[in-house]
Amino acid sequence: MDNEHKLRRRMVIAYYERPGIGWHAVEKAVRHRLWRKHDWTLQELLDIGLKQEQAEKTGHFFRDAAWREAAGAGALKDRDDVAVLTPFDVEYPSILLEIAQPPWVLYAKGRLELLERPAVAMVGTRVPTAYGRHMASAIAQELSEAGVTVVSGLARGIDSKAHEAAMKGPGGTIAVLPTPIDTCYPTENASLFRQLSEKGLLLSETPIGTKLHPGQFHQRNRIIAALSRATIVVEGARKSGSLITAKHALQMDRELFAVPGQITSPKSDGPNELIREGKARLLSETPQIFEELPWLLDQAAPFGSGGAHDSAMLVTESLEPEERKLIAFLQDQPLSINELHELSAIPFGHLNALLLNLCIKRKIELQPGSIYIAL
Repeated sequence: MDNEHKLRRRMVIAYYERPGIGWHAVEKAVRHRLWRKHDWTLQELLDIGLKQEQAEKTGHFFRDAAWREAAGAGALKDRDDVAVLTPFDVEYPSILLEIAQPPWVLYAKGRLELLERPAVAMVGTRVPTAYGRHMASAIAQELSEAGVTVVSGLARGIDSKAHEAAMKGPGGTIAVLPTPIDTCYPTENASLFRQLSEKGLLLSETPIGTKLHPGQFHQRNRIIAALSRATIVVEGARKSGSLITAKHALQMDRELFAVPGQITSPKSDGPNELIREGKARLLSETPQIFEELPWLLDQAAPFGSGGAHDSAMLVTESLEPEERKLIAFLQDQPLSINELHELSAIPFGHLNALLLNLCIKRKIELQPGSIYIAL
C-alpha cells in the first residue's frame, strides 16, 4: 500500500467519523483529493459544494494534522479484533460497490471471509408466531448447509432465529448492526452477539460513540439488502422494518421472496401483500430458491457441507403441494391422521402414503399416540 493510498484511507476514516459529516461530504473530499494539502480556505471548500457548516468543520479538520499520523482506524485504532474497511481495501465487500451510495466505512468483527460469499438476507417481525420461527430456522439452516451466508439484523424474533440456525451450517451468518460494533442491541441478544463475533461476522457502519437514533435502523436495513443477492421476508406488518428492507432490495434490483402466512394474521400482512402485488416470489421451501436462482447454487456449492452434490440434492427434495399443505397444518399444532384427514380432505389411503413419505424426508415425525409433528 503506497503512501497516497494510506493517506486517502486515513482521511476517509477520520473525516467520516467527524460529527456532521455525511456521505456526500466524504465523496467531495475524495473526489477533490483534499488529503493532499493541509490548508484549505473556506471559499475553496464552499466551491467544491460543501455547505457552510461542513466547510468550516472541514477546514479545521485538515489544519489539524493528527489524523495523518493515525494508525488508520479512527476511534478503533487500538482494537486489534475489529477490522475497519473502506472501499479502497481489498477486504471491502465488492457487492456493496454495486449500489448508489456504498458505505465509506465499515467496522467488522469476526469472519471477514463471509463478506465475499454468496449471501441471502432474512428479515421479519420481532414477535413471530411458532410458524414464523419454524420457517425462519428451517430455511436459514438449509441455506447455510448449502453454503449460502445468511444476513440479518440481530433484532429479536425472526432475525435471531435466522442467525442461530445459520451458525449450524458452513455458510455462516452476518449480523448488520444499527449500533456501533462494540454495542449490542437489543441487550437481550448479548449471548448471540458474542457467538456471532466468533462464529459469524458482526458488521456496522456506525462510528464508535454514536448514540442510537431511528435513522440507523434504516441504514442497517439498507446494508442488509445490499449485501445479499436475495432477500426473504418471514412475517411482518405492512409498515414494519422488514418491508423497508424489502423496498431497498427491489430498488437495488435484488431478488425478493416472501413466505406466505395466514390471511387472518396481521403478522403475515407484509409478506402476503408483497406476494399479492407481484413484488415478491412466494417461497414455501428452501430448494425453490435454488430452482429459481440456479446461479446462486453454483456460487454456494464450494462452501456447502457436501459441495455441489449435497446442494443439488437439496433442490431435488422438492415437496408436492399436498405435502406442503400437511406440513403447514402441523406447523400450527401436532395432529392425528384423522384430524389431518378432516382438515385436508385427502383420502385416507393417499394421506397415509404422503405422511410416510414426509417422515422419510424428515419433514415430520410420528410421535407416541399416533400424533404427527413438524420438524
